[in-house]
Parts: sequence; structure tokens; C-alpha cells
Amino acid sequence: MKNRTVNTFKISNFINEEAYGGIILIFATIAALIWANSAFYESYHNLWHELKVGFVWGEINLVGSLHHWINDGLMALFFFTIGLEIKREIMGGELSSMKKASMPIAAAIGGMLIPAAVYALVLVNHPEYLDGWGIPMATDIAFALGLLALLGSRVNINLKIFLTALAIADDLGAVLVIAIFYTDAINFSELISAGFFIGILIIANLAGVRKTAFYAFIGFAGVWMAFVFSGVHATIAGVLIALTIPARTKISEKEYIGKFKNYINKFKKEQPNDNPLLTKEQVHIIAEIEELNEQGQTPLQKLEHALHPIVAFFILPVFALSNAGVHIEGSVIEMLLHPISLGIIAGLVLGKFLGISLLSHITVWLKIASLPEGVSWKQIYGVAFLAGIGFTMSMFISDLAFADEEFKQIAKVGIMAASFISATIGMIWLSWGTKKS
Repeated sequence: MKNRTVNTFKISNFINEEAYGGIILIFATIAALIWANSAFYESYHNLWHELKVGFVWGEINLVGSLHHWINDGLMALFFFTIGLEIKREIMGGELSSMKKASMPIAAAIGGMLIPAAVYALVLVNHPEYLDGWGIPMATDIAFALGLLALLGSRVNINLKIFLTALAIADDLGAVLVIAIFYTDAINFSELISAGFFIGILIIANLAGVRKTAFYAFIGFAGVWMAFVFSGVHATIAGVLIALTIPARTKISEKEYIGKFKNYINKFKKEQPNDNPLLTKEQVHIIAEIEELNEQGQTPLQKLEHALHPIVAFFILPVFALSNAGVHIEGSVIEMLLHPISLGIIAGLVLGKFLGISLLSHITVWLKIASLPEGVSWKQIYGVAFLAGIGFTMSMFISDLAFADEEFKQIAKVGIMAASFISATIGMIWLSWGTKKS
């Protein structure tokens, strides 16, 4: 089926959910910071880091802290949703053609490489902290779109779409960085096992298997479990499983419309019961319409539609609540002036702005792409600053980059400071750049 109408509907829904989710994320972050720096800090630490949950089955030991399960379990579902978004955008969205994709992809590449280079430049005399170079590469789409939503109708929908496409391309880059650079010891036999199960999912897709329960079972019991013991971060399994989900409808658009009209006509011809109940034939027709709707949807879009609110309104806020609670001991100023913090702030605030702006200009100058309709360069610059809100992904990478808890805490302080600065500059810039629109 053609998805012109579906895509238009999906992108507006996607943006709205990310925007509202971003606002909830802000409240969860504030709550975590207050909780972790109050008289109840011990309860915060014990809940997320000391409380052990899981199960043991023979030689399989899956017991860990709530923090561990959130970062390796719930975030795998987050990355699975990212994988669905990436596949959908490549197949029929803003990344589906070179003309559409070139500017946001180029902006995303610039927004990853230059922040990493800026971080490395700031820490050139501190090689012991260089492992954090991947932290300022990430963009938190929920936070960014949440703030952009506060400007309401003054912001052109094409600017929101540009930011969304940029962030999705950025997410793909972050996934690759985690898989390649933030993996220590690798158990290749487990990776081979994961590859075997991924092969089963691909074959099932090609064979026309559309039951999401099948993909969920093989994905969890086969791919995710293998990644847990492989040494490669388990969240990567989420993206790989997502790429195997079928993205085709079972019937064509023409066939769907024809059958749907036929069912509606049959339903109209049925004599009413003169009571609130349907006739047996009407119940049967409705059941057939439900089956028809199932055939007319792609499993990929159906899953994304179901999971996106869960991710936006539950998984990311819980992640923020369990990860943003930085217990500050000593001077905040000293933590902010630490080389790690300075590198992250420079990378996210300055590096993101330079990378996105510069690469966007180059693609337009080379006539590979053009500015989105109704969007000015001032607004692109504002979005480039908003993209410096790293938060969720940056915090996630900081846990992988550093083993030392002190370094992790300093990194998180730097991430929050950089995100606040980027958000403030971006909102002021966009308020100025859109007030006449």
C-alpha cells in the first residue's frame, strides 16, 4: 500500500509524542536531581543500585540492579523503537531519497564528528579522559522537540521534520559508535549465535511471517540473550531486531479499498435490530473489517505506533529518573571546570552548532539539497543549538565510556550544564528568528 497519508499522519503524531515526552523528561530529571541531593539520597541509591532483581536458570544468571535492567533491558526496547523509526524513514520517510536525506544526514554527520573533535581538542593534554569523546555526539530528540513545541505554530512543521530526521540519523550514528568503540571483550561464539537467530528473523520476514509474537520471542530468547553474554551492549540487539520486522502490507491499496467498500455496503444493507445490539451478520462483518485492517497495515508501523508512547512516556522518564540523580559532593563549580565537563560542554554547545550549521551550508552550496520550504538559515542555526541537548543518549554513552564513578558523575554534570546552555541559546535564538513568521 502507498503510505503518503499514513506518513503525514505518523510524522505529526511522532513529533507530538516526542514533544510531550520531552516535557515529562524534564520533570523526571528535576525530580531525580532533587531526590539525589536531599536527605533521601540513600533511598535513591538503594532503589536503583542496590536492589537486585532477576532470575537464575541453570547456568544462566540474569540478576542485576534496577539501574542495570533499565540501561540494558528497557533501553533495548528504546533502541528497538529507534530501529523501527530508522527503517521507516529510510523506506518511506525523510531519509527515503537522496534529495530528502542529504541535508539532515550531512547535518547529523557534522553534528557527530565536530563535537567529538572539539572534545578531543579540549582534552588533548588529558589522555586519561579521552574515552569520553563519544558523549557530545548525541542529540536527545525528545528534549529538543519538547522545547520546540513550546514555540507552537510559530515554528514551521518542516523545521520540526528536519530536526526529527537529523536526530534519527544521529541516533544511527550513536548506535554504531556504541557497537564499535564502546565494546570491550567480545565473545564471538555468542555473536555467532545472535547472527543465527537474526538470520531466522530475516528468513521469516522473506517468507511472509507477520506475527509480532514470533519476532518478539526469537528476538528476546535468541538475539537479545546472546548479546547480553557477548560483551557487545545488549541495546544493539534492539536495533538489529527492528531491522528484520516486515515493512510490507499483505494486500494492495486498491484491494484494501475495494474490500472495505464492499463490507461497508453489506453493513448498511443489514436490517437494524431496533435495540442496542448488532445483528450476527454485522458482528461478522466487523470481524472481517478488523482482519482486513490487519492485512492493510505493516507490522513495522503497527509496532512503532504501539511502542512509541511507551518509550516517550515511560521508558525515557524512568531512565532519566534512575540516571540523572547526580549526588553532588563538594563544589559544583569544580565539577563544571573539570576537563571532562569542559570537553562535553564545548562539544555539545559549540561543536554541535558548528557541525550542523557548516555541513548544512555545504550541502546547500553544492546544490545537493535545498533548505526545507518555509525554513530560514536563522531557524537552522536555532535547531543546531537545540541539537546540543545530548541528555539521554549522552548519559547512556557516559556510563559506557568511563569505569570510574567519579568520572561518570562529572560527565553527567557536564551533560546537564551543556544541555541547559544549548536549550537556552536555542530557544532565545528561535524566539528571535520566528517572531515575524
